[in-house]
Amino acid sequence: MLGRTQSSNPSGAQTWGLAVRSRLCTMAGMSEFILTRTEDHVGVCTLNRPEVLNALSVELMDQLVAALEKFDADPNIHVMVLTGSEKVFAAGADIGDMAEASVVEMMERNNLARWLRIKAVRKPIIAAVSGYALGGGCELAMHCDIIIASESAKFGQPEINIGVMPGAGGTQRLTRAIGKFKAMEVILNGRFLSAQEAFEAGLVTRVVAKEQFLTEAMRLAHQIAQRPPIALKLAKEAVLKADEMSLSEGLEYERKLFYSLFATEDQKEGMRAFLEKRKAVYKGK
Repeated sequence: MLGRTQSSNPSGAQTWGLAVRSRLCTMAGMSEFILTRTEDHVGVCTLNRPEVLNALSVELMDQLVAALEKFDADPNIHVMVLTGSEKVFAAGADIGDMAEASVVEMMERNNLARWLRIKAVRKPIIAAVSGYALGGGCELAMHCDIIIASESAKFGQPEINIGVMPGAGGTQRLTRAIGKFKAMEVILNGRFLSAQEAFEAGLVTRVVAKEQFLTEAMRLAHQIAQRPPIALKLAKEAVLKADEMSLSEGLEYERKLFYSLFATEDQKEGMRAFLEKRKAVYKGK
């Protein structure tokens, strides 16, 4: 059953709420909520709960974390793409998992640990987003490193509409991405950002036609996958540290990572190939 709610927007227009109540009664391990495939050096994870708009149940999150960590440990995979369907990326948390939970139950579930494991993935993750990315779905997109959005994408943190607030990084990551004042409106009033608004605010990397969102994300993933794998991981690490360190600390951290790459075979290959005017062949060593 869809969690349809009255919008808190001034217009009073009806909109979809942040999540859905699941009525699926499946045994653990019996449903494949994450579909995976590989193309050359790109690993693809597709959210697969279409009946409930890809609501982020505990089971789905467990499968997603396992899939991302498997790709992260695979030396043949250099970049990952995370996507949903053309209609929806993920409409939020599974409210059926939480509606009657107590404080103690929520603490003991330790859902935060799953999000921390996604944050710990070292290889680049590209989110290919079409349709709704709301609540936990928006937070999941923000855990990725690049967001390619279709023109139909809508981003939001409407948890306020069901009596709570973002709990998987929404207040922190959204504010860092789009600034305090716009984030306040989105979080306090449950307003959705269109793809174009999200792009102009700095949340989205690129907006493309609805029919091209996954194609464009894959094209970019294949391009990035041709870069030296070790340098990719360290460059991602350095950029993420910019949110956690002062400028002087970040510069020192970057410098150490930069120097460390001179211990790799890929650095020698890359610079030699440049001087010899040929294409480099990187081995991740």
